[in-house]
Amino acid sequence: MHLGILADETSWYFRDIARAAGDGGHRCSRLEFAQLAGAVLGGRDAFGVDSCPLSLASGERVRVRGPIASQNIPSTGRQSPGRIPNDRGSERSPPHPDPLPRSGGEGAAQNSPLHEAVVGAIDYVLVRSMPFGSLEQVVFRMDVLARLEAAGTPVINPPKSLECAIDKYLTTSRLAAGGLPVPETAVCQTTEQALAAWEQLGRDVVVKPLFGAEGRGIVRVNDADIGWRVFSTLERIGAVLYLQRFIDHGGSDVRILVLGDRVLGGMRRVATTGFRTNVSQQGHAERHTPTDHEASLALRAVAATGAKFAGVDLLYDRDGRCYVIEVNGVPGWKAFARVNQMDVAAVFVEWLTEDAQG
Repeated sequence: MHLGILADETSWYFRDIARAAGDGGHRCSRLEFAQLAGAVLGGRDAFGVDSCPLSLASGERVRVRGPIASQNIPSTGRQSPGRIPNDRGSERSPPHPDPLPRSGGEGAAQNSPLHEAVVGAIDYVLVRSMPFGSLEQVVFRMDVLARLEAAGTPVINPPKSLECAIDKYLTTSRLAAGGLPVPETAVCQTTEQALAAWEQLGRDVVVKPLFGAEGRGIVRVNDADIGWRVFSTLERIGAVLYLQRFIDHGGSDVRILVLGDRVLGGMRRVATTGFRTNVSQQGHAERHTPTDHEASLALRAVAATGAKFAGVDLLYDRDGRCYVIEVNGVPGWKAFARVNQMDVAAVFVEWLTEDAQG
């Protein structure tokens, strides 16, 4: 099995998946969103990936499943196993994948810049990063993934599910439509609308970026003057204003990790400063065994977005009511793996192997 992983050059998660894939005799190639290319040639879709730091031998090309092609893509050999990581990955730093030995081979067809003469196959494309870009770049990248999927190459997570999970408004709306409990939420574009929504939501809200993760850019607003400053600043920079009623959660939340139709486990995240529980914001993680109710909410939430592998955040208020806050379509697992003593990358690769075998 050959995995193509869209990831940053420094991605710990790429190295972790490459290590687990290598242990199982599989190959990995790191791809970059900024290098994706698409075309319609001879009445069919074609896809390319431009030059990468680690390249296959000249003439050895990688083809994605289906009637499509790609340019030179890096690949890895087997990697040695490592230990369960801590939050920063310092306990296990899997080695950078080595390039395959160079060898000869037939050159690609010269008629197409996307090289239709290819060898080998990418069986799955895994999305491990969502880099910033212009509106045109972001839309195009998602279009390429969607066409790639339509041509027969599975993308994890599917493009439509990524579009949903990345967009907090769309996620919250779909969760609510599926009968899942979500906090009262208002999304608007002007300061006046935001101030009115702030009043309606009880004058205590959390303002979040519409697109964002790891707790970045989140601010609590429970004062009218501060609200005006926050809302007007966001309006001036052209941001969408996403307001969610503040849930007094006692300083902790629950993250459930879901793969396919299986709940892998959970962890409780406890805020050490402020109200944000994210481990990336100095939150403390500890193992948590999901209740049947939590597992059911997580599975339903992931199904609502169409994702295959996702993290679901649950929040309890002081009265014990549980809310679904977010579905993360590019979930991290460093802290989860540490507190659950689970090799998540190995479980993920095993799931892909079983899926590929039908």
